[in-house]
Amino acid sequence: MAVPKRKTTPSRRGMRRSHEALPRQPHADCPNCGELKRPHHVCPHCGFYDGREVLSAEGKALKGAVRV
Repeated sequence: MAVPKRKTTPSRRGMRRSHEALPRQPHADCPNCGELKRPHHVCPHCGFYDGREVLSAEGKALKGAVRV
């Protein structure tokens, strides 16, 4: 069975994993309420998308809403 001859250093391990970081999610301001939201998604705070109300915002929070 193949066994490493030397311990892998933290530096070398980190260099190998350098490209595995998760990318940052883009966010934009909602033109209706000014809260942060994902681009091309319904605003979880006011329920508006593309200038019109798509969801009623009365007490219904979207699942997975962005809160920053």
